[in-house]
Amino acid sequence: MALGFVRPARPEDAAEIARIQLTTWRTAYRRMFPAHVLANLDEAYLARGWAEAIDATPSPRHRVLIAVEQSESAQTVIGFAASGPADEQALAPEEPALPDNVAAITDLLVEPRWGRRGHGSRLLQATVDLWREDGFVSAVAWAYEADDAMRKFLVSAGWEPDGVGRALDVDDMLVNQLRLHVSLEQGS
Repeated sequence: MALGFVRPARPEDAAEIARIQLTTWRTAYRRMFPAHVLANLDEAYLARGWAEAIDATPSPRHRVLIAVEQSESAQTVIGFAASGPADEQALAPEEPALPDNVAAITDLLVEPRWGRRGHGSRLLQATVDLWREDGFVSAVAWAYEADDAMRKFLVSAGWEPDGVGRALDVDDMLVNQLRLHVSLEQGS
């Protein structure tokens, strides 16, 4: 029987996080982004970025968590979530800054072959628990319009679109995103 759990990422997890990010993007986003863009993503570059995000966080409220599947013989890192206070990356173009008590998910990915086993829900719940400890009262997350799975996952967890959208320019191709939000106050 396999069990899953979430823990804070450690610097030695950076390469595995980069591998998961690359695998997931090349699988889940292959119809959203030009093939050459996904093919040219550099796993070593991503790993260096994740090592920095884990080891040199901008604040104690910035976190990277990983999901682990544990079997009788092994522990396998199969997903991750990165979050922190909402910053300029959480904003739509020309939107004013969000209040200091708003958190943002910057990444939440579970490798597709490990999907539908509760890992995404465990990552999201662990993230929400930490946000509440840190005094955040709400949170935002961007989802690609074409990523039905992520939108449905967040909506099933109580998130709602907040009416804000943006388009990312990916090699002269616009990729639309919509932002979702959720209240973190208990009972809402």
